[in-house]
Amino acid sequence: MKIAVLGGTFNPLHNGHVMVARNVCEKLGYDRVLFVPAFLPPHKTAGSKETAEDRLEMVRAFCESEGSGRFVCEPCEMDRGGVSYTVDTLEFLTEKYKEQLTGKPAFILGEESAAEFEKWKSTDRIIELADLIVACRKPGNSPGTASVNIPTGNFKGDFSVGFDDEHFAYPFISLQNPEMRVSSSEIREEIVSGNSEWKKKVPESVAKYIEEHGLYGVK
Repeated sequence: MKIAVLGGTFNPLHNGHVMVARNVCEKLGYDRVLFVPAFLPPHKTAGSKETAEDRLEMVRAFCESEGSGRFVCEPCEMDRGGVSYTVDTLEFLTEKYKEQLTGKPAFILGEESAAEFEKWKSTDRIIELADLIVACRKPGNSPGTASVNIPTGNFKGDFSVGFDDEHFAYPFISLQNPEMRVSSSEIREEIVSGNSEWKKKVPESVAKYIEEHGLYGVK
């Protein structure tokens, strides 16, 4: 089985995440995508107060709603606690799925993350453990400051960095997915402002969870 890993804060999971996962399966031939919500992301501080459990349950609700088994919610970073480093997650998942894996798993990251990949912990080990898939991503509308994620350390965490695919120092597979201008921070801003457009940007199962649990100050 060809397995790809899609990590993130998923605060909330949105249609851009889903589109990338579907394209990894349909264009690159992967059988399964593991959605791995971060417990504590190492490169940014989340700008909203929703719990890690809420983020996990939104991902779980989406994966279960798909019903095909192609998308799976993997809670290993939540179970592990602490800062969620990709290298630790890949070590764990390689062992957990060793009887099912065909070759190495793939790790999916957006262009804005790939642009700063050299700053990540144990990049050489990550490359040993997984193939990199770099997905084309474009920023959404610029959100306000009420719920934006705040980069930590020397990470910029946005699209101002720029991804130079010709000079990227690591082997990677390019995923030419359709452009989708959507971001979690933008969705949170729309919910706070009472703009119902946010419902078009997340899976139905995620919208239902947000409303039922009153997340992000939903009205």
